[in-house]
Amino acid sequence: MLSVVVAGLRARWAAFLGGFTALALGVGLLVVMGLGLSATAAAPERAPERFAGSAVVVQGQDRFTAEVRRGPGNAVVSLPLDRPQPVDAALLRELRARWTVTASGGPDAVGVAGPAAEVRALAGDRARVLTGAERRRADPGADRDAQALVTLNALLGTAGGVTAFVSVFVVASTFAFGVALRRREHGLLRTAGATPGQLRRALLAEAAVVGVLASAAGCLLGGLGAPPLGRILVSGGVAPDWFAIGTGAAAWPFHMAFWTGVGVALAGAFAASRRAGRVGPAAALREADVDTDVLPPGRALCGAALLLGGLGLLVWTGATDPAALLKRKTYVTLPMLLIAGTALLAPLLVRPAARAVRLPGAVGTLVRENGAAAVRRTAAVAAPVLVTVALSGTLLGSAATAAGAKAAEARGQTAAAYVTTGTALPRTGPGSATGATSLFVRDGAEAVVRYGARAVADPAAWASYTRLPVVAGDLRRLDDRSIVVNEEFERRGVGESVEVWTADGRGPVRLRIAAVLARGTGSNGPYVTWANAPGATADRIDSDRPSAVPGGTTRTAGAWAAAAFPGALATQATRLGLFLVLGIALVYTVIALANTLLMSTSVRGRELAALRLAGATRAQALRVVAGETLLAVGIGAAGGLAVTAAWLAALGAGLAALSAPVALAVPWGWTAAAAGVCAAVATAAAVLPAWRLAR
Repeated sequence: MLSVVVAGLRARWAAFLGGFTALALGVGLLVVMGLGLSATAAAPERAPERFAGSAVVVQGQDRFTAEVRRGPGNAVVSLPLDRPQPVDAALLRELRARWTVTASGGPDAVGVAGPAAEVRALAGDRARVLTGAERRRADPGADRDAQALVTLNALLGTAGGVTAFVSVFVVASTFAFGVALRRREHGLLRTAGATPGQLRRALLAEAAVVGVLASAAGCLLGGLGAPPLGRILVSGGVAPDWFAIGTGAAAWPFHMAFWTGVGVALAGAFAASRRAGRVGPAAALREADVDTDVLPPGRALCGAALLLGGLGLLVWTGATDPAALLKRKTYVTLPMLLIAGTALLAPLLVRPAARAVRLPGAVGTLVRENGAAAVRRTAAVAAPVLVTVALSGTLLGSAATAAGAKAAEARGQTAAAYVTTGTALPRTGPGSATGATSLFVRDGAEAVVRYGARAVADPAAWASYTRLPVVAGDLRRLDDRSIVVNEEFERRGVGESVEVWTADGRGPVRLRIAAVLARGTGSNGPYVTWANAPGATADRIDSDRPSAVPGGTTRTAGAWAAAAFPGALATQATRLGLFLVLGIALVYTVIALANTLLMSTSVRGRELAALRLAGATRAQALRVVAGETLLAVGIGAAGGLAVTAAWLAALGAGLAALSAPVALAVPWGWTAAAAGVCAAVATAAAVLPAWRLAR
């Protein structure tokens, strides 16, 4: 049996090249993403700047803490404040009475020239005492590095998930199609006395050898490619300037990627080997290219489960939490279920789709009939195209739709002709001044939620300049003892009281609900007056006419909305992130198409010779091959657009449920470009070997 495996690998090395390349690339990308995630585990230690000369720093509380009910007992939740509280005045007097105190840049923290233990005992729970590297928490933007790592972690995790999804699909499809092409060979082995078990073991042994070699090559590629990716992420503005990906910091990405690659190879070959074991000796005598048993029960069950599960989850999310459809985590992961299910069921779509196409002439008839008869070959080409087009449509379409909805919502919610923005604008004067703040609100007994809120300087002026989607109450009733909430709040009856803590963590304050807003895309409230927004500064003024505000930028309302909510691909970091994900899918699709068509066309020598004997010219034979390929690519692109349409329709329904503007955006240019690349690669991979065979 070993000799058969070795001989098969040596004789058919070209057929295994595509699977080897796809698997090596997938393992390499997993290594890179794993090393990247490992590098985001913690921000670098930075020296304190603001209090570099003080050994001990006393800082006002910078976290909001509250007890909540968790299981049989209570737990304490801790959420960040907008800014640290000032150091308690009584504590500050006590510190100055005993030691030298240094103030620097604001009342939220002071340096103390005293023993840390004694300072900590004196402060108790009235303030935080920082020593050593912790002193950097008093620096401006202390959490900036951690926030940048969270964003980068999400990007690398998404890219790694797409890599795993596409690589499993491509490698499994490649092995399955390769086994299908060797049906007569397996029939001959059965005729020679090979048992089904021996045949299955031989195929799994081939997959194991390919998997080990490809995974080892992928680990080498990943180690070489990780540092350049880190530099690309930094230059693209996705990662902070200090970020770097090394290869010696962690070994787990290499182990994870290697064994994942071997497992994917064996899993991809397992189902195909079971089908091969059922091949009878009579298969060696078959010459027809009409496919049967193109959708095994296991594939049909898995495809139906993924498709129905994805649709069910989509409906459930849209009905219970439509705002989740606008989040990147949802519109990256949920469409994958729909895409995978549709791609697995592609053989069911091929024959009716091909029959529905009407092409003129004898070449057109052959293209249609061959595409409908060779279902396995057509589906093997259509499926990766479907995956790429659907990923392009759903990812870019979701991002563009969400950005467009936010911009349209913002523009529609102001009645002002001009909007002035800045960091410290005056609260008095013409127009309506508002500023950012936050509120902490209990959500039942089990949780505390931090809401990004807006502070209103003049409620009457604000009510005249805003067009917020009010579902109950009256905006004009907002005052220092009330609040405007949205439908996300647990308590949202007009006249009811809500218990809140302000941005500096002080409270609780009981505020009466003056009005309730529709939830929208996430920026509809809550709203409070300046009395309940300590430390807030005005950052926006809505007015009827342009005015020269010191430190402010005045634009028309339309220009402000376009600048505040740019398109999905407006920033270099966003473009780099999305194209990293889509580039992975496109590269895999190109590999899958080239491998599938090189394998399938190379065994069509007798078919093309018969076509020539029937009177077809060489050019006509090549047009038949190219036409079949383009037909398969077209079927895949149509399936991808169908998945995109279903997803965007659900996204539109979710926006409507949120009372937000429905501005669906289909990325026609990018999906057309992806389909065009697929068509060009597939046609070249099919026509080049056919040119040699159709002599």
